[in-house]
Amino acid sequence: MSDPSTLAQLPTPALLIDEPVFAANMGTMSAALPRSALRPHVKAFKSTDIARRLVQAGHEKFCAATIRELEGMARAGFGTDLLLANEVLDCSRLGRLVDGGANITVAIDSPETLRAAVDGALTDVLIDVEVGLPRCGCSVDDAGRLADEARSVGLNVRGVMGYEGHLMMVADPDERRGRVERSMTKLLTAHEAVGGDIVSAGGTGTYAVNTWATEIQAGSYLLMDTQYATLEVPFEIAMTVLATVISVSRKGWFVVDAGLKAFGMDHGNPTYPEGELLFCSDEHATLKPAEGDPMPAVGDRVRLLPAHVDPTVARHEQFWVHDGEAVLDRWPIDLRHW
Repeated sequence: MSDPSTLAQLPTPALLIDEPVFAANMGTMSAALPRSALRPHVKAFKSTDIARRLVQAGHEKFCAATIRELEGMARAGFGTDLLLANEVLDCSRLGRLVDGGANITVAIDSPETLRAAVDGALTDVLIDVEVGLPRCGCSVDDAGRLADEARSVGLNVRGVMGYEGHLMMVADPDERRGRVERSMTKLLTAHEAVGGDIVSAGGTGTYAVNTWATEIQAGSYLLMDTQYATLEVPFEIAMTVLATVISVSRKGWFVVDAGLKAFGMDHGNPTYPEGELLFCSDEHATLKPAEGDPMPAVGDRVRLLPAHVDPTVARHEQFWVHDGEAVLDRWPIDLRHW
């Protein structure tokens, strides 16, 4: 059975990618950060079809958040330079990827994660440094000692990593740049003690102001969401959720078949551009049209804009790639799950 050829034929809820917008986003970032200046973060899109297009654009190294994501990337032939930008205490699956020919680097921030890398038969690590976000990362003062310990047991310390995630949504560009500079000053201080060629940091929100990192770990820019769209960045929303109107009330609202199970909700409700979203429930969203606009009919289609790319993508099995009403392709979301 062939895939649908128009949006009207898609089963809903369906995760859509507007191909011209996607291509423009990819081209804009590739021009700003060509080739090795960008290490795309696959956690944002979780699809080797998208990774393939990034490779075609010149980006051959990637980072990921989960072992499964790296396994899928290596299996698809994208194992040239893969970074697990996260701490794990069991690296055995990563070691098997190395045995299979992939080049794997893992972030470490403690003697325990260092030992996990050794036990997993890995050879390459980055020292993860806390630069202001209260999450993973060792202190600046501990970075050099951890690097020395790693080298003493035979590991290749490629450099440092520090994620200024707490600064991604700082609205004023000048304030954002100033605060990123303070975070990166910490990371560069650690780098002086650690050594190596890599200073890995950044994301979609700070890519344009972080001029201190040697590579930027951005991913959301490709698809975008309503939170990132509030920033002054040159990327447009390419990803929407297509839903079907399944009920209409004479009291002024209507209901569609995409609710909590179709969206990542940690950054808030999705947006309905043609009116107002009243609330989401498990399988439904209740909407109302803009003042003066007609009520849609049962069976009509609407598009909702997610507030957070990554967890929304993780709830779906494929992207339906379209240009206008024409469905061009289907890209499996084959890197989802843990």
